[in-house]
Amino acid sequence: MGAAIAVEHALRSIPVVLVDASPEALRHAAAMAAGEFVAGAWRSASPPISPPQRIAYSLDAADLAGCDLVLESISEKRPAKQDLYAKIRPHLAGRTILATNTSTIPIARLAVGVAEPSRFCGLHFCHPVRLRPLVEVIPGPATNKETLATVVAHALSLGKLPLVVEDGPGFVVNRLLMTYLNAALEMAIAGVSIQGIDAAMLEFGMPLGPLQLLDEIGLDTALHSGIVLADVFAGRSAGSELLLKLVKSGQMGVKSGAGFYQYPERTPNPSCGHVVHALQRADALHEKPASKGVQIAEQLLLPMVAEAARMLREKRVAVGWQIDLAMIFGIGFPIWRGGPLWWASRSEKRKTYWAELFSGDKLQYADL
Repeated sequence: MGAAIAVEHALRSIPVVLVDASPEALRHAAAMAAGEFVAGAWRSASPPISPPQRIAYSLDAADLAGCDLVLESISEKRPAKQDLYAKIRPHLAGRTILATNTSTIPIARLAVGVAEPSRFCGLHFCHPVRLRPLVEVIPGPATNKETLATVVAHALSLGKLPLVVEDGPGFVVNRLLMTYLNAALEMAIAGVSIQGIDAAMLEFGMPLGPLQLLDEIGLDTALHSGIVLADVFAGRSAGSELLLKLVKSGQMGVKSGAGFYQYPERTPNPSCGHVVHALQRADALHEKPASKGVQIAEQLLLPMVAEAARMLREKRVAVGWQIDLAMIFGIGFPIWRGGPLWWASRSEKRKTYWAELFSGDKLQYADL
């Protein structure tokens, strides 16, 4: 993510320094940036210039001293992030805005101990950065208006679509995305084939199947995200045991060469199949899991709709269409389906489900 975000800046002639404590990580980032740069060069207003001329790489946090914006994009662990903030604090200029690319951790939690919380906020880019226009901008409890306005303007300068959202685990995109991914994990444990699940959602119009998407995100990252979101999901979260077993066995998706699939071939991973089979519950084996693509799509997406309804009641977003916009431009929900809430408000079958969700509110889509 750090390399991809750096390239988004470099393509617009914004100088970037990419800092990491590990030489190996920097070499890997440079290789990734080169690939991202080639893939995204067609979007640059000026003739392509090689990444080294726009991105500097450093092992020294002191090289952050001249930066107006410092964006942290390390592992999804609160102690690690807060430790990093303390280490780089002496090197930041008085005007510097510190932002985090966290996908799930509440900004209020990360802001504890930050030297200048008024200049700290969330700036969450969606994966893959090159293809997803949405950027979630999340103010913390002390973030001032100047910081918020500057970060929104900066996202716009990158050609992104900034959406200011309320703080809370997962914000909008990942709270809903993890609901969908958890449903896919549970469906796999119930006996539906991994390839069948992914094929159904590709047919629905998603850019990737949910299990292939988990491989792209990184199963370890998804596992940590699930731990953070357990605060919100409570008893609604499922499938983490499958992720835990795969991560413990070193199968973390694309980054490790194997997850639900094997890479770079993208063929089924037999080892993953053994893990899934071992987790299948006796009661699940007697159930009749969804088999048709339409049934699979319904079972995976309706939990997302239910979570969106909870977010509306909690006033995490101002209006329902913001959720649809976030899902279309943040995860690639097919635009012709209008987003999860619009999709749920169509067809008689889903209208019944909609009525149950909003029975007390008697809301139509136009009201949201």
